Amino acid sequence: MAFVMIREAKEGDCGNILRLIRELAEYEKLSDQVKISEEALRADGFGETPFYHCLVAEILSAPGEPQGPCVVGYGLYYFSYSTWKGRNIYLEDIYVKPEYRGQGIGSKIIKKVAEVALDKGCSQLRLAVLDWNKRAMDLYKALGAQDLTEAEGWHCFRFEGEAMRELAGK
Repeated sequence: MAFVMIREAKEGDCGNILRLIRELAEYEKLSDQVKISEEALRADGFGETPFYHCLVAEILSAPGEPQGPCVVGYGLYYFSYSTWKGRNIYLEDIYVKPEYRGQGIGSKIIKKVAEVALDKGCSQLRLAVLDWNKRAMDLYKALGAQDLTEAEGWHCFRFEGEAMRELAGK
């Protein structure tokens, strides 16, 4: 029987991470928005000053099983700062391949990110979820997360592309 290991991603995992990012985008019906490349993931996550950190969920085969290690999920996070609370960690993506869902892998990834957050002195672990993804929302609530849209009425905004260039005057 195989078991799951949650570990820090290595540079050699970037191909698998990109594959899973594309699967997540397809699941979220946003495939056309993925512009990142494997090279950018390498440069941005494994350079001298990483912009992100990543955990991977790897299935390890039991002795005698033919299949080797296989990456079946990931959690990509970075550090941010709250003027009210101080250090934060933001879980940008969490994804587990459909055939491995319901086995606690997503929970293990989130718990590991929480460990990292506490080890780094963070006061909050933040994440966002699409409003139709009830299964994910139920998981986060079951793990103790507070829905800020319900509780405080927060809405998320972003600037990108032309809007960001115009805003910056470039």
